[in-house]
Amino acid sequence: MKITDEDLLAETRELTSRLRAVEQPLEVLRRNRLGGDTSPVRLPQGRDRVVSGVGVRVFTPDRVDGVYLHVHGGGWSFGSADGQDERLWRLAQEARLAVVSVEYRLAPEHPFPAGPDDCAAAARWLAGSAVAEFGTSRLLIGGESAGAHLSVLTVLRLPGVFRAANLVFGAYDLSRAGTARLARTYEQFTPGMTAEQRRSPDVSPLFADLTGVPPARIVVGTEDPLLDDSLALARRWPAPVRLTVVAGAPHGFTLHPLMITERERRREREFLAESGW
Repeated sequence: MKITDEDLLAETRELTSRLRAVEQPLEVLRRNRLGGDTSPVRLPQGRDRVVSGVGVRVFTPDRVDGVYLHVHGGGWSFGSADGQDERLWRLAQEARLAVVSVEYRLAPEHPFPAGPDDCAAAARWLAGSAVAEFGTSRLLIGGESAGAHLSVLTVLRLPGVFRAANLVFGAYDLSRAGTARLARTYEQFTPGMTAEQRRSPDVSPLFADLTGVPPARIVVGTEDPLLDDSLALARRWPAPVRLTVVAGAPHGFTLHPLMITERERRREREFLAESGW
């Protein structure tokens, strides 16, 4: 069967309508560990470790040409390093990457800067240990939503360490919440901060000095409330950018079993396999 652009658009629009009708409480999202359509499967190929005081989940294929530091999404308050085992193991095999997924501390129990600190600690360990652990110094980073935000903060904290960044529907300006849901999420992550305080580059990387950042892939849907964040970051990013804006797609669409999801994951694997040499 030939799949047309109209088929893809109809599918993403249906998902957008469905997600707008439902808002799950935090305790439900945490039980799910991912926030997508299905409960994740924990694979035996994943190995749990603690590095520099931070939990990580490691996938190592037979051939390793680089290491991908993955930062999961979940509004800084849910999600887990073992929430995408099937996707990360497939990525590891097909892109020939060791994948290290970070189990950073979550808000509201651990608000800013706990999450960024954990991601930076894992990245520092990787920068010093990748050759001995995995036989390569080619390091890549990326994540979805809050994970994309934390990935950019990590790149800025450790300039020159990562050779490419994979940034999927991230939040980059936490001073501007376009919806009540976003406002609650930002308050949970940065409690008591004013909008002006959230404009700090340490919180909102859109306002940071981006000199020296690596090439990036930036993906977002047209129905994502964070669309403007991705477009603004793409305009400011001084290194080469592959920007993809998916028609009709809502926030988090790659966590759902869609035709467009498979296409974007294939593009993700291709970008990470060929970047940073």
